[in-house]
Amino acid sequence: MIVVAGESLIDLVPDGPPGPLAPLLPRPGGGPYNTAVALGRLGARAAFCSRVSTDAFGDALMAGLQGAEVATDLVQRGPEPTTLAVASVGPDGSARYGFYVEGTADRLFALPGPLPEDVRAVAFGTLSLALEPGATAYEALLRRSARDGLFTLLDPNIRPGLLPDPVAYRTRFANWLPHVSVLKLSEEDADWLGGTPASWLERGPGAVVLTRGAAGLTVFTREYEVSVPAVRVRVVDTIGAGDTVNAALLHGLVGRGVRCAPEALGALGVRGALEALGAEAWRELLAFAARAAAVTCTRAGAEPPYGGEL
Repeated sequence: MIVVAGESLIDLVPDGPPGPLAPLLPRPGGGPYNTAVALGRLGARAAFCSRVSTDAFGDALMAGLQGAEVATDLVQRGPEPTTLAVASVGPDGSARYGFYVEGTADRLFALPGPLPEDVRAVAFGTLSLALEPGATAYEALLRRSARDGLFTLLDPNIRPGLLPDPVAYRTRFANWLPHVSVLKLSEEDADWLGGTPASWLERGPGAVVLTRGAAGLTVFTREYEVSVPAVRVRVVDTIGAGDTVNAALLHGLVGRGVRCAPEALGALGVRGALEALGAEAWRELLAFAARAAAVTCTRAGAEPPYGGEL
């Protein structure tokens, strides 16, 4: 099983002619939530670990998880409101967001007890690791998961407007890296963080995957660098594309090299299992992720593909 830990929210997406008061359509969203739904649609055994409101939006978010056959046993519920993200879409389909996060349910996430024994991987990222008090609980789960020998994926998915102290966040990010198996981030994230794949690899991850928009995807390891082109499509918007990449990578990696129980990996460890994949396996994984993300880009909002569509 793959667990995705982090926030869910409602994206308010433009629905009609552009303008400052254009009609907005509510859609389920949030990087971790989208990743969990994408995993379920791809056919992976997935679970969502978060705190979700008991309001109508929260009920809709839960229904979306259940519709994708994502397990919700690790979801905490609370009466606080659901986080809202107002999206604006540029001429090239890129999305920008304004967030309404004060006092919302996902910020009150509490560290859960031990994860189920069949969990092999845990994914983290976006607002959940940036907004307190929940961020501390998610960070504790990241550290515990790595200590337990689980595969971990981190997608920081930087939202600068929600980070009043960039220096403090960059320091915290660096302290997460020893507990991360794969770091996945966009070129924009990389520019904002100010590091390089080589510098991040030195701190712990077995691989760094960089998404480069229309230029494709690149993975960096200590031994090699592999790139694949993007799949050319007519872009409606890019909402959820990076989250779909997360899901495709998790699905493929767990299936190829880290599906073993931690004790079965022995001295090899998760990092060793990643290094044993080889360049050609990474090329296939990245190509699969590129195809999945391309389908998402052809649809309004975060609508990742089902496995049969690929």
